Amino acid sequence: MEHYLDNSATTRVSETVAAEVTRVMTETYGNPSSLHSLGIRAEEVLESSRSTVSRALGAEPDELYFTSGGTEANNLAILGAVEWLKRRGNKIVTTAVEHSSVDETMRYLESKGFEVVYIKPDESGRISAEQFAEVIDSRTILVSAMLVNNEVGAIYPIEKLRKIIDRAQSPAVLHCDCVQAFCKIPLKVKKMQIDIATVSGHKIHAPKGVGAIYIRKGLHIKPIHFGGEQEKKLRPGTEPLPLIAGFAQAVRDVNIGKNYAYVKDLCDYAREVLEPLGVVFNSPDDALPYILNLSVEGIRSETMLHFLAQREIYVSSGSACAKGKPSHVLSAMGLSKTQADSAIRVSFSADNTKADIDALRAAIEEGQNTLVKRK
Repeated sequence: MEHYLDNSATTRVSETVAAEVTRVMTETYGNPSSLHSLGIRAEEVLESSRSTVSRALGAEPDELYFTSGGTEANNLAILGAVEWLKRRGNKIVTTAVEHSSVDETMRYLESKGFEVVYIKPDESGRISAEQFAEVIDSRTILVSAMLVNNEVGAIYPIEKLRKIIDRAQSPAVLHCDCVQAFCKIPLKVKKMQIDIATVSGHKIHAPKGVGAIYIRKGLHIKPIHFGGEQEKKLRPGTEPLPLIAGFAQAVRDVNIGKNYAYVKDLCDYAREVLEPLGVVFNSPDDALPYILNLSVEGIRSETMLHFLAQREIYVSSGSACAKGKPSHVLSAMGLSKTQADSAIRVSFSADNTKADIDALRAAIEEGQNTLVKRK
């Protein structure tokens, strides 16, 4: 029996979403930019989907632009904002634990002469608002920080950053990668005073290949792609309407409060049954319950990953985008090499049950008995 516990890497497309994607592919297949009746029907689906996703973010429909996913959205947010504001300063503040689509973009900007400050977390993965306040100044043109860390689930104080930026008399745009938070905790980008937010569909049971970027009304960023009038020329190219419609259906299907309570119960249960095995929890106690990072010391992550997969239990050894490379998140947290090298990420969805956790516990215990080298 399959036990899928890698939902922060990607989720199974739900039946309702798959049905909506198929319907749009076969019935509403016109180009949304075409002026005939099929195109107009397609445009209606596009704009209805835009309203659905923007409402889930607490934004207006005309503030939302569809992208191919979180990575493209993050690149557009960072490069577009910096290109617009580069005459007002050259300093960027981010964290040392961002997703690779942010982290590698920052490394690129460093190579172009920008000063990038990377805020490190403590050993629990937490970062405080005070740490941001210490480094944001009048030269800072961009602050980019995720709301929920994709490897350990730590939640960062995004709602406090606008006041810090204003107090420093900084022109900075505030960008927040909300990929792991979207539709898992309530998001109100206007109330949080976020300027740019990025989200992805395949983390919430929508297809891969679709995401979105929110840009506060009145804020301008420069495009990084060129070629057409779609998405107000910010993200040109024919919109992948079936994927977008599936994304909107996934958003409509979500019950954030109900799912959160259910998943928290699963995460608490996982901590309860795994703790007696002597595993070390790398996620802080107040992490988003959808993510539980832990170390089975004495067994390398890759070894445990394959051992579990042979038993049809699927977890991750950090971010899927890293493809097995050492975790820069755990390194930034200052974890010991043995702890970091033995870390695995268990990530839940509302599809999981306690039977999945029981299977994980039994397999980890078996692994400890067979894989750990005895002195």
